[in-house]
Amino acid sequence: MRKIVGFLAVILSMFLITALALAAPWKGWRGSGGWGMGSPYQRMYNPATVQTVSGIVESLDRITPREGMSYGVHLMLRTDKETIPVHLGPGWYIERLDTKIEKGDTIEVKGSRVMFAGTPAIIAEEIKKGDNVLVLRDSAGVPAWAGWRR
Repeated sequence: MRKIVGFLAVILSMFLITALALAAPWKGWRGSGGWGMGSPYQRMYNPATVQTVSGIVESLDRITPREGMSYGVHLMLRTDKETIPVHLGPGWYIERLDTKIEKGDTIEVKGSRVMFAGTPAIIAEEIKKGDNVLVLRDSAGVPAWAGWRR
């Protein structure tokens, strides 16, 4: 009788643990805050629209690109032709980089020109500030914070 009760307790515990694991909402791969590969935001990057622009950083801001994502860092870049938002990446990644971008910096941005919330924007692949180069994505748009890649 004890063996039967013990066996039933183990089975019941397994069902309970499985139910709890499946009931928790999925938060994206490894705590990416919605910035992981395959997310709708990451799919906006288009290698066919990559261009390079230079200008002066007018401001740096935190934005939440899509509902449910953690905040990201973007800047406003004033070029000879326009002032355009440049999306860098998730705050938890950008804020830990050694090279800091600040208001007033002259930079060169290579990235994919996209339409974001009805206005033109650039999703940065690479930023050059002086002799420093921040590589944020590869040429296919795979983010540096994606870890092992695909």
